[in-house]
Order: sequence, then C-alpha cells, then structure tokens
Amino acid sequence: MSAGHGHGHGHGVSAAADRKLLSGALALIVGFMIAEVIVGLAAGSLALVTDAAHMLTDAIAIALALLAIRLAAKPPAGGFTYGFKRVEILSAQANGITLLLLAVYFVYEAVNRLIDPPEVKGALVLITGVVGIVVNLLATWLISKANRTSLNVEGAFQHILNDLFAFVATAIAGLVVLLTGFARADAIAAFVVAALMLKAGIGLVRDSGRIFLEAAPTAIDPQALGAELCGVEGVVEVHDLHVWEITSGEPAASAHIMVAEGLDCHQIRMRIEEVLAERHNLTHSTLQVDHATAGRSEHCTDSHGPVHTTGHITTAAPAPDPASPAH
Repeated sequence: MSAGHGHGHGHGVSAAADRKLLSGALALIVGFMIAEVIVGLAAGSLALVTDAAHMLTDAIAIALALLAIRLAAKPPAGGFTYGFKRVEILSAQANGITLLLLAVYFVYEAVNRLIDPPEVKGALVLITGVVGIVVNLLATWLISKANRTSLNVEGAFQHILNDLFAFVATAIAGLVVLLTGFARADAIAAFVVAALMLKAGIGLVRDSGRIFLEAAPTAIDPQALGAELCGVEGVVEVHDLHVWEITSGEPAASAHIMVAEGLDCHQIRMRIEEVLAERHNLTHSTLQVDHATAGRSEHCTDSHGPVHTTGHITTAAPAPDPASPAH
C-alpha cells in the first residue's frame, strides 16, 4: 500500500500585488464618493447622495476583498488545515448577494420612477455621470490587473464594473433629459444597470456555491478523468475519486487506485500525479494506491461515486454478500 501527495503553488499575480491594486482602486472610489456627497448636499440633490451610497457598497466590497486576501495568506493552524483560503469565497459570495440585492432595489426604484417620474436635473446628472465614468475607468483598470481567477477579486471587479456601467447609463440618461426633457430616461437606465447586476451577481453566487458544495471545477469532468486514470499502464481500477476546489484557481483531487499484482505502486502513483498536474492542473492530489486482490478491503465496501475499471464504469462499488460462501 502507498499514499502520495503532490502539490504546487503557482497562481499568477501575487497577493501583495493584488493588495496594492485593490488599495489604489479603493482610494479612488472613496475620494470620489466623498466629493459626490459634498456636491450633492451643496446642490440639494438626493440623486447624487443616493449614488454616493451606491459607491459606498463598492468601497465595502473592495475593503472586504482586501481583508479576505490578508486572512487567506495566514498559514494553516489548529483545526483550519487549509488555513483561511475559503474566506475569499465567502467574500465573493457576499459581493454576489449584494449585487443581487442592489439589482432588486434598482428595479423597484425604476418602476416607481416610470410611474411617477421625479424632476431630474439633466445637466447635473450628465456632469456627475461623466466624472464617475473617468473615476470608475481608472478603478476598473487597476482591479483588472489583479488576479481575477480569484473569485474574491472578481467580486470586487464586478462591483466596480457595474458601477462604471451605471455611470455610463446615468450620463446617457442625463443627456437625454437635458436635450428632450424625457425624465423617464433615468428609470430606463436603471433597468439596464439592474440587468447587468443580476447577471454578475448570479455568476458570483453560482461559482462560489459550487466551491462550497465541493463540486468539481467546470473544466474537469470526473467521469472522463476516472476513465483517463484507468488508462495509465498498470491501473486496473479507480474509485473514491473526488475533485474539488480548495479556493478559486486551486483544484484538488483524491482517489483510491488499484494496480495489478507485482507492479510498483510508487512508480504508478508518480505517473498518475504527472497526469493530474500536467493535463488538469491538479497539483494538490492525495492518492491511496493498493494492489488489486480477489476481494475488496473494508474501505471499499462503501465507495463514494462510480467505480472506474479498465474498459467500463459501474455505478457503485459492489458490497460483499454476507450469505455467499467464503472463497
């Protein structure tokens, strides 16, 4: 019997670089938000103050992402054997849920404004929208340079990107109101932004939910992987195959491998680890490798998932029949 564990840690942009980029975007957002509140109070504009509150959610999203990066960098300790890597996924899910809630709120407000459109100061809305576009373009550019394979960073990016779309829609609506007096353009713009928020929010909640449920990465088909591992010379069976993500961009796998009698388990395990790492980027792998025997060990009587054997797949490991005579 042998067991092996392979791992590697190349994940693109460093956490330190991510922190600098996110911190730069946070400074831009907070600076513009404060200026918007001051202008809004001076002009007596509730719309501008409300939009500043929307930017506050962007600032909170980035701050949460920064906190998650710092916690995820802490080494494993005590009962947290993977450390705090999944704090990043909690952050991504929180950002996704926030986007969904904001989308619902904007739809509600847009419906009210379609029914009873308030007076909209087109010039003020247009100027604010244009300045907001510039600020959010800079913030979006900064975060786009960070490691967006991290759902945590992607969540902050989606917040800022949707805010950019919101300012584009705001500027267009302000121009329409200024030129035509059509106040309902503001509500129509809100519907467009809400649709974009729903799309981004659903994606973040879905992807983070898959990681929490320990589903296989979307790029890996466990059935095909099991069949592929059975194709490694000397392997006669693969079962208890599990593929999941520790955090975004960090997949892992474990399996029980049965090899033909008389072969070197360690050599076959190393070949399987090479297949997992080189073809599927599965550098975190834990494999139990045993010689195949006429009967199964107790470990195999309650096998999880399909059993992959050379040439075919069965739905589950067959349990021994207590009534059958011993061989």
